[in-house]
Amino acid sequence: MMAVLIGLGIGWVGFRALRAVGAASIRDRVRPENSEDVADLSVFFVCRECGTEFQVTRLGEVQVPRHCGEPMAVVQRPATGQDP
Repeated sequence: MMAVLIGLGIGWVGFRALRAVGAASIRDRVRPENSEDVADLSVFFVCRECGTEFQVTRLGEVQVPRHCGEPMAVVQRPATGQDP
């Protein structure tokens, strides 16, 4: 009987810990209110290893993503459809 109560206690603590971690990760995904739309600047993160590209469309806190284990390079290209 005591083993069942201890097992339930450990399970309850573990479940609560997992819920707290899940709630924190959802809270971190919320878009910052001070983010800025930069899609018209044609800025990309490019992986030098395999060529994967991510276009930057909103800018908040800058964190350079990693792909293939290496940080990606920031590349700005001329915007298409604009006169020089």
